[in-house]
Amino acid sequence: MHIDDAILPLRIRGLSYRPNGRAVLAGLELELGIEGITLVLGANGSGKTMLLRAICGLIEPSAGRIEWGPAGEGGRPRAGVMMLFQHPMMLRSSVLDNVALGLRPLGVPAPERRRRAMAMLERIGLADRAGDSARQLSGGEQQRLALARAWLTGPRLLLLDEPTASLDPSATAEVERIVREIRTDGTRIVMVTHNLGQATRLGDDVIFMAAGRVCEHTPVQRFFSRPQSEEARLFIQGELPWHMRF
Repeated sequence: MHIDDAILPLRIRGLSYRPNGRAVLAGLELELGIEGITLVLGANGSGKTMLLRAICGLIEPSAGRIEWGPAGEGGRPRAGVMMLFQHPMMLRSSVLDNVALGLRPLGVPAPERRRRAMAMLERIGLADRAGDSARQLSGGEQQRLALARAWLTGPRLLLLDEPTASLDPSATAEVERIVREIRTDGTRIVMVTHNLGQATRLGDDVIFMAAGRVCEHTPVQRFFSRPQSEEARLFIQGELPWHMRF
């Protein structure tokens, strides 16, 4: 059960963000449906992370609005929207306590928090590390722990900013498995990545950004087989010159 099922669909109308007069988001238009995994692609500086920050309310747009739910209500995001960063923050406590912490604001009693947290650690393969310091975990294990902490609270919309950027293939595969399971549980996921293979493995659709705008928002197979914008075509060719031909 999710905290708030009135978040989606989400519509972004003319969203701009201009810190110090520089256009980071430039009149961005976008609509996200109620389910699936959306991968956000684009070159460095295209506005991918700022898009996620705007959705979760970490930056104040210079113009435009975000409309939430079927009624298209404006305003800042309510409970049920969560963002995880490339380098997750681990508290100076045990792995188990780090996961259970997410349930405290929900008023869950301490024994129940620990029970649910332990069950979640079983799901992500870290039950044997429950008593260890979370800061002693590897990078991949910390990402799995951060995902578990979010997953346990039942977010309706989960925003992920390059969660596998510094991980080896084995750790990346584990994170991707967890992301799929979170999606299966009903959480809508929007994820920034530079890994085009990952986009094909995980994504239902792709948002491609350039210069602070959405150039394409299309199903993943169509994006890679028939990109509609010149920016997207050049981006794909630059990343996969030995594989893609147009």
